[in-house]
Amino acid sequence: MKKRVHQVPRFANDDQEAKWWASPVGREFLKQQPADTGIALRFPVISHGAEFLVQGYLMRRNILTYKAPPNNEGYDLICIHPEPRRLTRQIRIQVKSRYATDSDRGFPVKERTFGAFDFLIVAFLNIGHFLGKRALGCLEGRKEPEFYTFPVSFIKQHHDKSSTWEKVHLAGLNIDRYKGDLGFERIAKKLKVNYPSRPSTADSRTSTLESQQ
Repeated sequence: MKKRVHQVPRFANDDQEAKWWASPVGREFLKQQPADTGIALRFPVISHGAEFLVQGYLMRRNILTYKAPPNNEGYDLICIHPEPRRLTRQIRIQVKSRYATDSDRGFPVKERTFGAFDFLIVAFLNIGHFLGKRALGCLEGRKEPEFYTFPVSFIKQHHDKSSTWEKVHLAGLNIDRYKGDLGFERIAKKLKVNYPSRPSTADSRTSTLESQQ
């Protein structure tokens, strides 16, 4: 008989927490919980995957993007211009994610990190409905992920530090201009990364002449 786990331990950092939930003890704890307890579910693989998803979409826009070290304070990704001769600055990105399609459209962010990132990208992964009972379970709410790219000024304006979670609530806000490609374009503009396209004839001749010199 497997030993019953009565409570979640305290963690020193996010990496330690992720490893515990992915361990046999963490998985057994989830199995022991009744379906209607309302306990916060943890999916470390999905959480880490959100950063790679954002990285992929930024690189799709030809923004050279690197992952920061695990548990790095303030930012998760670094963006620079893909052409080394045109490198002018770097953009620090903090990534937040919510896996539930029926989430409250809010996410936690600490005020002390405001000076450590330039943009915050929240990924609503929309893997399914997790609140309440559904005829088809979680799959009933599965749909394509959504991404919103917010400058740090937006985060400061809508930051609620009245609770220990220090959350930003998006419900009821008009945020279409930050969604998807429109949001990614804000980063590209800051880095002066032109949209990928075939160069004009004049540009091609200039590049040929430069290569011959």
